[in-house]
Amino acid sequence: MDAPGMDSSRAIDRERAMIGARAAEPRRVNLRFRIPYFTQWGQNLIVTGSHSSLGSWNLHHGLAMVPHHDEELGELVWTAQLPVREGFQASYSYCVVDDKRNAVRREAGNPRSFVLPDGIPSGSIVDLYDLWQEGCSPESLLSRSAFRDAIFRNSKSSSTCEETGTPFTGSYGAELLKDRGKIGVCFELSCSILENGQVVYVTGSSSSLGSWDYESALKLTRTGDSSWHGCCAIDKQDFPGDLWRGAGLAIPVFSIRTHADVGAGEFLDLKLLVDLAVKSGLRLLQLLPVNDTSVHGMWWDSYPYSSLSVFALHPLYLSLEAMTERLPQELQDEISQARKKLDLKDVDYEGTMKTKLSIAKKIFHIEKEAAFNSSKFKTYFDENKHWLEPFAAFCFLRDLFDTADHSQWGRFSTFSPEKLEKLVSPSSDHYNLISFTYFLQYHLHSQLTEASEYARNNGVVLKGDLPIGVDRNSVDTWVFPTLFRMNTSTGAPPDYFDKNGQNWGFPTYNWEEMSKDNFAWWRARLTQMSKYFTAYRIDHILGFFRIWELPAHAVTGLMGKFRPSLPLTQEELEAQGIWDFNRLSEPYVRCHTLQAKFGDAWSEIASKYFDEYEHLCYKFKKEHDTERKILGAVSQLEDSKKQEQIKGALFDLLRDVVLMRDPEDSRKFYPRFGMENTSNFKELDEHSKNVLQRLYYDYFYHRQEGLWRENALKTLPVLMSSSEMLTCGEDLGMVPACVAPVLNELGLLGLRIQRMPSTPGQEFGNPLEYEYMTVCAPSCHDCSTMRAWWEDDEGRRIRFYKDYLGMSESPPAQCLPDVARVIIEQHMKSPSMWAIFPLQDLLALKEEYTGRPANEETINDPTNPKHYWRFSKSMLVLFCRDF
Repeated sequence: MDAPGMDSSRAIDRERAMIGARAAEPRRVNLRFRIPYFTQWGQNLIVTGSHSSLGSWNLHHGLAMVPHHDEELGELVWTAQLPVREGFQASYSYCVVDDKRNAVRREAGNPRSFVLPDGIPSGSIVDLYDLWQEGCSPESLLSRSAFRDAIFRNSKSSSTCEETGTPFTGSYGAELLKDRGKIGVCFELSCSILENGQVVYVTGSSSSLGSWDYESALKLTRTGDSSWHGCCAIDKQDFPGDLWRGAGLAIPVFSIRTHADVGAGEFLDLKLLVDLAVKSGLRLLQLLPVNDTSVHGMWWDSYPYSSLSVFALHPLYLSLEAMTERLPQELQDEISQARKKLDLKDVDYEGTMKTKLSIAKKIFHIEKEAAFNSSKFKTYFDENKHWLEPFAAFCFLRDLFDTADHSQWGRFSTFSPEKLEKLVSPSSDHYNLISFTYFLQYHLHSQLTEASEYARNNGVVLKGDLPIGVDRNSVDTWVFPTLFRMNTSTGAPPDYFDKNGQNWGFPTYNWEEMSKDNFAWWRARLTQMSKYFTAYRIDHILGFFRIWELPAHAVTGLMGKFRPSLPLTQEELEAQGIWDFNRLSEPYVRCHTLQAKFGDAWSEIASKYFDEYEHLCYKFKKEHDTERKILGAVSQLEDSKKQEQIKGALFDLLRDVVLMRDPEDSRKFYPRFGMENTSNFKELDEHSKNVLQRLYYDYFYHRQEGLWRENALKTLPVLMSSSEMLTCGEDLGMVPACVAPVLNELGLLGLRIQRMPSTPGQEFGNPLEYEYMTVCAPSCHDCSTMRAWWEDDEGRRIRFYKDYLGMSESPPAQCLPDVARVIIEQHMKSPSMWAIFPLQDLLALKEEYTGRPANEETINDPTNPKHYWRFSKSMLVLFCRDF
């Protein structure tokens, strides 16, 4: 039995325990996010971040925000409140979403970081004042690895202190929002060499930073063992007006020829080019794609945009002597002989590949044990196993079946992890062939990494190239068949390059399937590229808005449609008096059209290629009703000139349609590009012509804009957030109106070629009027060089010389150094962030170079899918001699 007074004693103990428990509970604080942002109807803002309470970066689970109109600011301000516990920390960003939580617009730049400070009383409200981070803002652009890891790398102090600017967030947000004349700036600094009692200050020309008076400078606060932080509001007028600009050089790796290479430029030759760039004040080297393209086993593989793998590097760029430190004398002699044999004016693609692979295999047998047992190789293999094993298996099967067309591989046509495991098993009889691919890729990686680090260390940006497509007979289509529409082909509609459009032969992407894992295949590509490059060019960036899709049986690029796009429906056409759909969507072949095309031979052609279904009305025979079938038929003719004539005429007749019927829905139609030029259209009544012209213009220039913008904003932000590389886009051709605003919004640089202006109605662009968010150039690898177009097009040359250079006299027939200098200076003075010059255009500054035929300078002919990419080595010899 308890003694008297025990009840009161226990009550006191219980009360003390409760007080202790409450004291031990983690403090709870309310975070209040606040950001001014104007949205359209149906749009909302969410906070998405790394913490589970912010959705762990899943938009569907992000923190919803609520809008209200701020009378003082006169703006729509979004807020959200989040209860958090002591020790809370997270990275976060804002995102505009639609009513289904699909991303409409994402912030650019790196996510914000927040750590809840210690000692904040429980129940307090912590306000986070933020501003939307624009992609085109200098702080977003200059935070990319091109600047952080290369250009500004050597401008840092030689001490261990590292200074970085970050987008503004924090306590000065309230002042910033009220005073539009100021900009909030946060300084974050890592410094580990301070002695006890020392403090870090920031001083500068602004009065907020003490006007260079150390006693009035901004004092930073220690936020960690070596971290310092401080914020202030600086007058806008105190910021310098000039934005950062730089110049670069564009050249394919295979053209960087030296006395040491074998047949073609090599990755390690990039180090010499970096030295040249440093000496000449250039800050960037732009390359063509460097992925393996070994699909056909012949010179067709010189096409660098048709990759066998989006991860594997090309053996063409391998330095043989760098693969080992113990090269036997007989191999040294073999390399020396090969070097002399392949020292040609143009790259011998087949000879170089055969030689390098042969010698590399001999080195492999000497070095494989030591290489595979090294920690460097083991690390490389572990990090790249996900693509390296399938690639090695693919190469083995390609050589075994003597074709990269994996549909011809029997039971191996269909990929499976189980089949892969058996193929790459170390116990298999063919493991030497498999592991040779590992060995080869490891050395290519090591050599490109060495060149890449050398560029970074010397403040030079190495810019890669991301092809829009992959070869349909690639390891990627084998392993991930559902990501591609294998019954289609990509290309471009008729443009400056080709009146018949372009057909690149790549399968189009199945974006719906790719989105299911948040575009993991694309994210892996960009992560891989960022190992070597600090900037990259997205080839044909218009394909991320919409792609020109062709049927697999097409040869040219004319008979395509945009994917995605909103087709014309049968109901829509019928409502406007259009009803004869067979007449409009089938080739219009009549007796008089055959006579016009073939003259006296028309009846012979008609009986061979056509069936007469009505009097004097014809349709193609089943065996000749596609471009590919026609090509196969006429190729049997012995007379090559007659082949081309008949093929061209039959192609014209096959494409003589006004509307193309959707193969998946017969009640949907797409206007044929350039339909007004067809006989089919010209023989219509005036009412039909007017209706179809109006619908045609709407389809190509208005109808799709919202859809294409939405499509780009689903994909491009994922690419850009997958790495910290500076992103540039090749946006030439038929450019939709939505492209420029989206690129600017995302902080993605567009391309400006003077002879291919983006402004309708202009014949030439004016570099002095270009926007900052662009890369300007006199030419690129996909068009003729500066000298070549000057000599080939007299009419344009005269107009350019008088109207754009302001000259009164007649222009010289050649692009002499004085003319080249004026054009190059125009681009150097352009407001564009970058001016990047193909090597050929810079060589035009040299008097002795004018004697070289200008037509030898072309790297690519976009109208020829079988163009031989073999840019001459002697181009660089002249350029480098003075260095």
